Amino acid sequence: MIEQFDQWYDDRVAYARQWKENTGGKVVGYLCTYVPEEIFYAAKVLPIRILGGHAPQSVTEPHLFAMYCPFCRDVLAQGIQGKYDFIDGIVIAQSCLHIRQSFYSWQKHRPRDFSYILPMPQGVQNKDSLPYLTNEYIKFKRAVEQWLGYDISQDELAHGIDVVNRNRRLLKEAYALRKSDNPPLTGLEAMGMVLSSQLVDKNEHNAYLQQALENGLKTRLTDRDPGARLMIIGSEDDDMKFIDMVETQGSTIVCDDHCTGSRYFWNEVEPGEDLLQAIAKRYIDRTPCPSKDWPQRRRFDTILDFAKDYRIDGAIIVQQKFCDPHELDKVALLDTLEKSGIKTLCLEFDVTVPLGPMRIRVDAFLETLAGDDLF
Repeated sequence: MIEQFDQWYDDRVAYARQWKENTGGKVVGYLCTYVPEEIFYAAKVLPIRILGGHAPQSVTEPHLFAMYCPFCRDVLAQGIQGKYDFIDGIVIAQSCLHIRQSFYSWQKHRPRDFSYILPMPQGVQNKDSLPYLTNEYIKFKRAVEQWLGYDISQDELAHGIDVVNRNRRLLKEAYALRKSDNPPLTGLEAMGMVLSSQLVDKNEHNAYLQQALENGLKTRLTDRDPGARLMIIGSEDDDMKFIDMVETQGSTIVCDDHCTGSRYFWNEVEPGEDLLQAIAKRYIDRTPCPSKDWPQRRRFDTILDFAKDYRIDGAIIVQQKFCDPHELDKVALLDTLEKSGIKTLCLEFDVTVPLGPMRIRVDAFLETLAGDDLF
């Protein structure tokens, strides 16, 4: 059953095209996980995240500076090349300068029926961030309604919250299985689950994930030696080949902190009388991206809690090349991990990842961890 998640990830464009043909509904691509999917599910619109294509390209040079991160260039290349011409809209929530420029260039050169840049406060710890974002969500909901030609009711909004919340609960249930001595779920399989949840109809994903949990995943037995227990920390990472390489070298990735993993789904919306405010509170209180984790670095407490709960032996910090927020974050992160006795390996990613050189560094890191057990 695990293979279905990987298939959804691999065939994500074909899936979205087929969903649109079968339902007659609209599809929106989004570039950042701060976009509130709940509103789109309330409107019966399928939101899909635009992820990396991991293929060399030469079409973004006129549009983006060469020192912009590989992910934003990879995303824009897919847009310019027409891979997502079937989508009806494109949306971004304010995150960083690099991906915002990808949005503007996509909007200009491959315009869609609906495009929207959603202001998202960087200073989420500011007391005014909640009323500010709630007001922006009112405007955003109104813009979606004007585009579709009908009003989204409170019941529909509550339903949208329920669909997305259920997916978060199921993913957390699956992640909890990785705390065991011999996890029934590898890091590669867990990543496939989370990535596919960003790419397919969550109603379908929820039903399938629930079935997987009830029909064997919880009691799944493997004779695989888990080896070193690792955590992945960092920026956007959906490079499945890299994760597979790490785990085939004698390790298991048991938890993560990045926006294609736990940061995407860990916190739920707690419904209240004002549903838009409840959604806004969730996105303000969620495990933050480094661009929003200030003046106090609250995300580090979450990382240390993961390290303890999942009993990790070491951490791999994965950073997109030229990613300013994570580069600024890394010094303090390394200091925090070192003071907690957690050994780390830092790796820098490009559009394509050279697995050979990466394998040598991972092997050396695993040998270092294994040496700790000998003395």
